[in-house]
Amino acid sequence: MAGLVTGPDREQLLRLGRILVEERLIACLNVADRVTSVYRWEGEVCEETEALGILKTTATRSDAVERRIRELHPYDVPEILFIPVAAGSAPYVDWVSEQVG
Repeated sequence: MAGLVTGPDREQLLRLGRILVEERLIACLNVADRVTSVYRWEGEVCEETEALGILKTTATRSDAVERRIRELHPYDVPEILFIPVAAGSAPYVDWVSEQVG
């Protein structure tokens, strides 16, 4: 299972990633700094620079990951999306399972 989460900046996502890895909720978080997001919030179209995190976990951990991100995230409505992985490198998929098991 892969997931996406955005945040205000690289440092906050790295902090979040360290906590989630330490708690064995995710195996890894890749952070891409300075993505531009366009969205509607409270009736206005907004454009912001954010950081994007790509996380790796298992389907059985996704609910716990979402709960923990909500607890730690500074946004009222954080982007938390999970994407099923249809296939992947068997050694990598096994490693992800071992890290969050």
